[in-house]
Amino acid sequence: MAVSRERALTEALVEAADTLVDDFDVIDFLHTLAKRCVQLLGVDAAGLMLADQSGVLHASAASSENARLMELFELQADAGPCLDCYRTATPVVNADLDTNAHHWPQFAEAARAHGFVSVHALPLRLRETVIGALNLFCSGPEPLGEDDVRIGQALADVATIGILAQRGLEQADLIAAQLQTALNSRIAIEQAKGVLAERHAISVDEAFVVLRRHARDNNLHLSDLARAVANGAPLAQISEV
Repeated sequence: MAVSRERALTEALVEAADTLVDDFDVIDFLHTLAKRCVQLLGVDAAGLMLADQSGVLHASAASSENARLMELFELQADAGPCLDCYRTATPVVNADLDTNAHHWPQFAEAARAHGFVSVHALPLRLRETVIGALNLFCSGPEPLGEDDVRIGQALADVATIGILAQRGLEQADLIAAQLQTALNSRIAIEQAKGVLAERHAISVDEAFVVLRRHARDNNLHLSDLARAVANGAPLAQISEV
């Protein structure tokens, strides 16, 4: 493992440990995790899904707009590696899209159209509790090695532990309620991205970078900032509050 990769892995674990502090921003952390997976595992995109109170998965964070769109398509088709992974609590690794076209026909077609040739999915789980899944997308034919799978699952496990432990909750229905709050925040973030993209004539991905940087620079919760922007408030005005 190269030094730079070791450093990136250490930083990712430190970020996961920060989920144990008070006033933790779940959505911001999940986006960080998605970016770290791309950086550490050599995949081209990553996304995370969380389950709501009814056990239904929702797209919660992604490293790019393409990854987010793929997860939304997977949910719409109700078929794909992430759903299989969540429902069985079992990793889906090195799933070639041509080989699995019969298994997830609509998802495989859409993923190939976005330039991906293989996908992987790792469960967000703690013992018997599964709260979601991590999707990894690859545009090249190289398989995900055993070390990469272990690192990816370790990040998913640490994230799950941090999310659940931060709340100090034991009852499944209370945990689900907290996750529902995070999922609701996701809607505001998507609205804010659209507002900023139109306002500044930039891409949706660039809009999210602007939104997240402003939240961090001004010590604001990403979800709170997103709601303000979605309601029409300029960024400069928000930072002065």
